Amino acid sequence: MAHFAKIVDGIVTEVIVAEQDFIDTLPENETWIQTSYNTLRGVHTDGGTALRGNFAGIGMVYDSVKDKFYHSQPYLSWTLNETTWVWEAPLSDPSSTYVFYEWNEEAYQADNSTGWELIED
Repeated sequence: MAHFAKIVDGIVTEVIVAEQDFIDTLPENETWIQTSYNTLRGVHTDGGTALRGNFAGIGMVYDSVKDKFYHSQPYLSWTLNETTWVWEAPLSDPSSTYVFYEWNEEAYQADNSTGWELIED
């Protein structure tokens, strides 16, 4: 058994567990791509070969040219790391064990030396 993601217009709409033989019986106009729950951030968690960047989830992007799954771009200023297949902020996240920040795209666009804002409880 393996995991397969249904792709519609480059977006994952469904993820199922099935045999390849079952996938082969599905309509030809549907696109199903195998995905591995052991793949995260471009690495296979058990030391094997990573499959398609990340384990597919509903709403994720499937890039058929790069043959990778990744989340949609969260902010205009963030860039996709094509090693980890994760979006990265233009400034390092200052969060620590006890203090957390969230990204403010408007602040970054106004002054690109800022962007992270402290989350107040």
